Amino acid sequence: MKLRLASELTYDSIVDGPGLRMVIWTQGCIHNCYKCHNPQTHKLEGGIMVDTDYVIKEVKKLKLHKGITLSGGEPFLQPKSLSLIAKSAQLENLDVWCYTGFEFEYLINKENPLYMQNKTLLQYIDILVDGKFVYEKKDVTLKFRGSSNQRVIDVKRSLEVNQVILKEEYMEKSLHMAK
Repeated sequence: MKLRLASELTYDSIVDGPGLRMVIWTQGCIHNCYKCHNPQTHKLEGGIMVDTDYVIKEVKKLKLHKGITLSGGEPFLQPKSLSLIAKSAQLENLDVWCYTGFEFEYLINKENPLYMQNKTLLQYIDILVDGKFVYEKKDVTLKFRGSSNQRVIDVKRSLEVNQVILKEEYMEKSLHMAK
């Protein structure tokens, strides 16, 4: 299966979730958030095409990493391919974070045309940072998110109870940044 990436994989990120992480930058986004920090990822037909098998092999090589992060672009525009990758990461005991401009409630809404594919991807995601980036709510003291409207969600617990359960330790401001 193919996946459209915005760029090569980032192997050693420390800002896209806790610990050392591999980041998979997807290409294509429909949100057009004002002052987005990755506007080059917006074109749906841009980027580079890769085989999911290639990404899975790279995930399996990770030794010191805590997890992988799906970012973009908008990962939920390619849920089938990313489900395979996220599942393989979890089989390697890596956690999976995902950034999306969609809200969790939309992703699990049965009226959503990609509901089944989204639900499959969500089952392999541990933490979801949801919501569009809102420049007027930008706050550099927030942990792992750009604006205060975005939520850091414990996906597994949220799916169990069919409502958002926040990961509270990531919803607080970063103490060293707040000074």
